Amino acid sequence: MQTNFSPLNPIAFHLGPISVHWYGIIIGFGALLGLYLATNECKKRGVSPDHLVDLIMFALPIAIISARLYYVLFEWGYYKNHISEIPAIWHGGIAIHGGLIGAIVTAIIFTYKRKISFWKLADITAPSILLGQAIGRWGNFMNQEAHGGPVSRAFLEQLHLPPFIINQMYIKGVYYHPTFLYESIWSFVGVILLISLRKVNLRRGEMFFTYLIWYSIGRFFIEGMRTDSLMLTSHLRIAQVISIVIILTSLLLITVRRMKGFSKDRYLNTEV
Repeated sequence: MQTNFSPLNPIAFHLGPISVHWYGIIIGFGALLGLYLATNECKKRGVSPDHLVDLIMFALPIAIISARLYYVLFEWGYYKNHISEIPAIWHGGIAIHGGLIGAIVTAIIFTYKRKISFWKLADITAPSILLGQAIGRWGNFMNQEAHGGPVSRAFLEQLHLPPFIINQMYIKGVYYHPTFLYESIWSFVGVILLISLRKVNLRRGEMFFTYLIWYSIGRFFIEGMRTDSLMLTSHLRIAQVISIVIILTSLLLITVRRMKGFSKDRYLNTEV
């Protein structure tokens, strides 16, 4: 068994006394790439890219804060005795579901104030959100977190993974499932699916619901493999419960909106 290697340094570089972590760089890169993708689509769909840029200015920091607060809330047994560590997101510990809640609430308020369709903007940005999540998981990779249970090196080699991934999954003498990679791949496939569905011209809002359903299906199964899940009870993983709720709610809303005629507009319509 090969063990003569060191994990990748989670710190990219230093600016004086400030340590710049790969975790933040990767999340920022994912956000910028997602913004680029969504900005191009806004131009095609008759939405001013300025609306999107303004929304990101509010939604991104709020999403990061809400993602952290969500995580801290369910890990309060630890953080109540380590209050000073609550802001330390560079150590990891942000929950995507918490970020989604913050971003969605912000987007609802923003679109109401700007008098533009929330559903239209949500459909446009759905692939970008998933792309950001796919890229962001590599921040977990750099921190050696969000992994699954123990496996052998031979198992990882059978997956035909490059050595740098296999070596990074060697943590304190044990190899682990690279669940960050499983979710990243699932999300990248979802991005391709969502972009392809643009040509199908779904009813307004259904692109966003498809994103929620796709991500939640993958998250449900992958979460069951992880060893660092936030727990609701001793047996219930919070992310799995939330994933089921999101899937069922999305399917219900798609059905109700169609039955009530709330989704007559189509994705390719340019009306705001």
